[in-house]
Amino acid sequence: MSAPEDQIPEENASAEPEVLVVPGSKSEEDPDGESIQHPAKVLRIGSMVKQLLDEVRAAPLDEASRNRLKEVYESSIAELAEVLSPELKEELSRLSSPFDEHSTPSDAELRIAHAQLVGWLEGLFHGIQAMLFAQQMQSRAQLEEMRRGLPPGPEGSETGTGTYL
Repeated sequence: MSAPEDQIPEENASAEPEVLVVPGSKSEEDPDGESIQHPAKVLRIGSMVKQLLDEVRAAPLDEASRNRLKEVYESSIAELAEVLSPELKEELSRLSSPFDEHSTPSDAELRIAHAQLVGWLEGLFHGIQAMLFAQQMQSRAQLEEMRRGLPPGPEGSETGTGTYL
């Protein structure tokens, strides 16, 4: 049994979703831009797919394991599509070609599909990081602008460089 701190809390379906607007998209006021409704869910799925790809990279796969990987891949795509904006969902569907329903994909097909998904998710994560950094820099600039707009303190007041008693 794992410790409580090792468990990742699930999103509360009844709560308002956290929405993250992706860089290069429309503004937050325009919800039709590229956004992610549940960033934590995207991170969990991305971590799972990356770990899965690492695990199967060196191991030969039998037909049953290839079928299972196909199911995991398809369910991961479906889960991701639920929390992405229409633009990101369409991009993901263009990049993730479905497997043939009536045949088992080869080891190489599965590994390529999973690697492509991991690459797309990492690109998405880098975009999110860049957006967060840009927001932080914008906030700093706004704070500096507000500080410059403040009136100076009373004349003759010391700047507080001495010892306080």
